[in-house]
Amino acid sequence: MIRLSESKIDRNAPCWCGSGKKYKNCHMEFDDKIRAIRLQGHSVPDRSLIKTAEQIEGIRRSAKVNMACLDAVAQAIHAGMSTQEIDDIVYDTTVKMGGIPAPLHYEGFPKSVCTSINEEVCHGIPDEKHILKDGDIINVDCSTIVDGYFSDSSRMFLIGDVADDVKKLVQVTKECVEIGISEVVPWHFLGDMGEKVHRHATENGYKVVREIGGHGCGIEFHEDPFVSYVSKAGEEMLMVPGMVFTIEPMVNMGTDEIYEDADNGWTIYTADHKPSAQWEVQILVTETGNEVLCW
Repeated sequence: MIRLSESKIDRNAPCWCGSGKKYKNCHMEFDDKIRAIRLQGHSVPDRSLIKTAEQIEGIRRSAKVNMACLDAVAQAIHAGMSTQEIDDIVYDTTVKMGGIPAPLHYEGFPKSVCTSINEEVCHGIPDEKHILKDGDIINVDCSTIVDGYFSDSSRMFLIGDVADDVKKLVQVTKECVEIGISEVVPWHFLGDMGEKVHRHATENGYKVVREIGGHGCGIEFHEDPFVSYVSKAGEEMLMVPGMVFTIEPMVNMGTDEIYEDADNGWTIYTADHKPSAQWEVQILVTETGNEVLCW
């Protein structure tokens, strides 16, 4: 929400965004529009969630490294490969390009990337024991820090001969993300996007995880807002130019119920052990629509 202190800027003072322009010639009308929508009872972003041009360029630099990591994984991934080998590729690529793997040591996470196989919904921990086999699906979730800026995206990979019903799950999940991207429109609400994503998943017979969703990202690894894919149109936070967040629905073949690995405290599984799929992009809301920064 816009805080009261954020409204007290003289119209001739420098704008809060750092552009060097006078407030009246820069973000004054923008702030007035947000304030009016807030007064209607809607959730709106505060200024800490609006990225400046300089910050957006920093996120783009970070995203370049993040996508290079996933490209490197895509070239190497195969049956018989351990998830530790995937972690090694991500770490080596990140460091060689001047970045830092964001997950490494984050709140105690021990590796540089998340590798979630089949019924693992997210936060799978790479190791030598997890060997990819024919018919597996795996989500590789990569996050990178470059010069203090964060990027975040994930891709699904099909290993060998994957069953047709599992292929469909992966494809529909990708379509959910594409629909989500199309619904990122300035001055609309996150719920507008979330409802369309949820509808596509359920129309294909799937369930969407409720407890875990997307998030703001760029200056920190995880920022507001929480991005739900079980939301309703006209609800959730207002999307405005300069916001950066992830679209990453976790779509399950069976139940939407999940549980956390009691031993490692990280990996999330489907309660019925049926497959789950996820694709993730990091997106910028622009004046006219959106720009996908990382995929």
